[in-house]
Amino acid sequence: MTSADVSRRDFLHATGAATLGAAIARASPAAPAASQRPQYDKKIRMGIVGGGFGASFQWHLDPNCIVEAVSDLRTDRRERLIKVYKCEKSHESLEKLILDDDIDAVAVFTGAPDHVRHCVAVMNTGKHCISAVPAGMSLEECEELIEAKERNGVKYMMAETSHYRAPAMLMRQLYQDGIFGEILYSEVEYYHPMDPGSKERQRLWYYQGKPTWRHCYPPMLYPTHCTDFVVGVTGERFVEVSCMGAGPDDDPEFENNQYNNPFDTGVALLRTDRGNICRCNRSRTLHAHGERAQWFGDTMSAFMSSWAGQPFVVKQEGKPNVTAHPDYMDLLPEPMRVKTGHGNSHTFLTHEFIMALVEDREPVIDVYTAVAETAPGIVAHESALSGGEKLKIPSFDPQK
Repeated sequence: MTSADVSRRDFLHATGAATLGAAIARASPAAPAASQRPQYDKKIRMGIVGGGFGASFQWHLDPNCIVEAVSDLRTDRRERLIKVYKCEKSHESLEKLILDDDIDAVAVFTGAPDHVRHCVAVMNTGKHCISAVPAGMSLEECEELIEAKERNGVKYMMAETSHYRAPAMLMRQLYQDGIFGEILYSEVEYYHPMDPGSKERQRLWYYQGKPTWRHCYPPMLYPTHCTDFVVGVTGERFVEVSCMGAGPDDDPEFENNQYNNPFDTGVALLRTDRGNICRCNRSRTLHAHGERAQWFGDTMSAFMSSWAGQPFVVKQEGKPNVTAHPDYMDLLPEPMRVKTGHGNSHTFLTHEFIMALVEDREPVIDVYTAVAETAPGIVAHESALSGGEKLKIPSFDPQK
């Protein structure tokens, strides 16, 4: 099979029930199809903040969710949220929305530098919280986020899209079922070119002629599209990193920028707590595009498709290549089986958060996973500023 847009049933039929196909008998994390799960009447009343990226999720399609209210400081984006989610109640700011007693949980899709401040404010009202990436901007912010979640006894989730890209879901399945074995080396990357003078840079770096939070943002402080391909697949934690940074040549925009950041590209070499190695690339200037990974073991390797033409393939010693992966749509309620952004991951993120609240459990990308995917980039940026010095990455996981 060559098409990636196939169901798990199609995948089983094509690959045979013996080897890799048997792994797809259930999805990762282990869960039956939506039609086979318990049905719940409970409704989660969501408040959505941030009418840019925040308008690209499917809260209104989830049978267990009601969009109670929306908010954005910009009137145009607030109107966009009202239209997308068909919600007439709106608030002028996050600070006003979180005082709404009719709201159970808040989706925070504001600028990255505001994530921790906003998420802590949400959780301090006793409301659950899902946030755009990254979890925080500094190690101190990561600590503050965890402390607020633990103190308030609420649920927190980071909306990392790489976690629910279908190839990553398949890799998690193969790894958890022991079929892949140990992943000894991985290559993860996120390229988003924004050349000087390009429309893409102007759109993201400026609003009404003034710099936005994305202007000259350090690339390694936005690492989770990459790091989830390891942390979210194997559960490993990164423990040390050496990173080289490269700056733009003769780009006057970087002079005296808000982050004092000299880099638009970062290349990091990381080691995990199991001794495995990962190479992580983040760049805005390389002529490449997209988020992808390659995983290498001693008897099996897997390659995500790429902008450059690399097809998806799983190569296993002595067995035919697998060139298709399931789309996992049967894990979603039928109304949510729609195409979305970032490799159709948005519906999965939406539904996972809602189900975690309905079932009163921690979401898959919980606060500790979120920080484990964010902190390596923070330390990598410090390493790059120090000329590639190898630095330790602290653990924020609970003491066992």
